[in-house]
Amino acid sequence: MPLTDTAIKNARPLPDKAYKMPDGNGMYLLVHPNGGKYFRIDYRFAGKRKTLALGVYPVSSLKETREKVYTVKKQIADGIDPGITRKIEKAGSIENTFEAVSREFMEANKKRWSASHYKHIQECFERDVYPWLGSRPLKDLSAVEVLVTLRRITARGALETAARTKQFIGQAIRYGIATGRAERDVTQDLRGALPSPVKGHYPAITEPKPLGQLLRDIDAYKGNFVVRTALQLQPLLFARPANLARAEWSEFDLDAAEWRIGADKMKMKDAHIVPLSKQVVALLKDIHPFSGHQQYVFASNQGKNGEKHISRESIGAAIRRMGYQGQHTAHGFRTTASTLLHEQGFHSDMIERQLAHAEQNKVKAAYNRAQHLPERVKMMQTWADYLDGLKNGAAVIPFRKQI
Repeated sequence: MPLTDTAIKNARPLPDKAYKMPDGNGMYLLVHPNGGKYFRIDYRFAGKRKTLALGVYPVSSLKETREKVYTVKKQIADGIDPGITRKIEKAGSIENTFEAVSREFMEANKKRWSASHYKHIQECFERDVYPWLGSRPLKDLSAVEVLVTLRRITARGALETAARTKQFIGQAIRYGIATGRAERDVTQDLRGALPSPVKGHYPAITEPKPLGQLLRDIDAYKGNFVVRTALQLQPLLFARPANLARAEWSEFDLDAAEWRIGADKMKMKDAHIVPLSKQVVALLKDIHPFSGHQQYVFASNQGKNGEKHISRESIGAAIRRMGYQGQHTAHGFRTTASTLLHEQGFHSDMIERQLAHAEQNKVKAAYNRAQHLPERVKMMQTWADYLDGLKNGAAVIPFRKQI
């Protein structure tokens, strides 16, 4: 039978023990021998029985307490432990939460990181970590909580992202240790707890016939228009997925058919020139009415006025949704292009330059930045024409080599 104000007022303590007066939904009034009357709620979270204090009668009224019960039940339904939320509130200061410490960690390292690396870590945290761990006091963070968060990433097939996110979480925690806000790095307890990505290898289709089918599937992709356009451009440009996702209109000269990426965005911190084929220019003109007035080519609908771009994972996730998990990845298009271009006899230096791979000799690297550019212009157009041929149904066609 639900509690009433009259029943609560008339409740008398027992001399030797506390007793409960139930209300419903796990809530009850606990009457102590000293005469104190305390609202409590019993609940289960992650398989464990827990109790949460809701207030003291009459400071907290019956009506107010029932409203608190509604909030508690909603938190549980949303996968949030109300007891942990209470601890966060008692902690008092947000400066010691994982989000606050990790953002401070990123700012402390911003000058020595490339802009792309900073952005990558920021995206990983905002997309995959903060919704679950952001408000947790760093000193209370457990290995189990981190593992549950990382398993959400592996569940979508992003094993490499999960491994890197674990690494970034560990770095932020160690920064917290150095600044006196944590005592140990709980990610050290997770060794072997995640599926290991295959090091140095991205699944890639390198045979002409299945590549043609993949290209047709991309054109038929029914998902987001912006993501589909990025999907269509990735095989033509074979850029690093992060560079494509963050591409800005200011980097493109469609009249000169060039994409110039600044050194701060490149993995090897070396400015890069990407010649644009006619097919690429056409795709960029198609998307221009949608995002041409904004900063990013692949503007995300999650940001206002194009202030955000799609995630570097968006392309890979779309490929997985098309049924190619374990067969091909967004990064795999770089392997595809390298393999087929080498097989067709294009000069290795030219291919490596277009892939923006590291050059050990810095003097040679500076020289190579624009080296082979006229030849690379021809190579990229030849490559685009070759992909068109495969997409149109040719099983194996030779390159119309012009170099």
